[in-house]
Amino acid sequence: MSDENVYLYVPNLIGYARVVLALVAFYFMPSNPIIAATFYLLSQFLDAFDGHAARLLNQCTKFGAVLDMVTDRCSTAGLLMVLAQFYSNYQFVFQFIVVLDIASHWVQVYSNLLAGNLSHKKVAESGNFFLRLYYTSRVVLFTMCAGNELCFAMLYVMNFYTGPLVLGYSIWFIVFLVCLPICILKNGINIIQLVGGFQILNEIDMKEKEEKSS
Repeated sequence: MSDENVYLYVPNLIGYARVVLALVAFYFMPSNPIIAATFYLLSQFLDAFDGHAARLLNQCTKFGAVLDMVTDRCSTAGLLMVLAQFYSNYQFVFQFIVVLDIASHWVQVYSNLLAGNLSHKKVAESGNFFLRLYYTSRVVLFTMCAGNELCFAMLYVMNFYTGPLVLGYSIWFIVFLVCLPICILKNGINIIQLVGGFQILNEIDMKEKEEKSS
């Protein structure tokens, strides 16, 4: 496959499909929760395959990495905007999660770029243990991301349907409770990521200052 066809690499095609699925989900979120939730979760589920396909087919590109990152951040933010309307008493919580998610990943990407790393998933051996585990273990990464998105998706569905009951509780509520600790851990990692990224930037600033003064 020639370089001029880089935008048609298989992982990028999966990325385009994720964008379309997310946009369809957004369109139906006010009126059709079944279609919206199905398309949204399918878009998020495909996130587990684009990176795998890129490595398997040797089609890793900077374009694909950015497309994946932007799709992740924007799709989650879009759903959280809806949840902020449905659960107005918790609007601050959803706003905080959106800001934290975008800020932590932006700082992580930028700090790694300045540090000379090719991927935002690069964590130094001396870095935070939990952040390193998050980015090096595919099982942990998938579990965290899936649990986080399922937690938000269940909140969305519960606004419309009670759903089947299990021991007197809605099945959607049970899934939400199971995923809630994962969601909390995921956002805790985002805080660690944000702080760690700023620490890297501070170290770079200090090193540059020392080089100028020497």
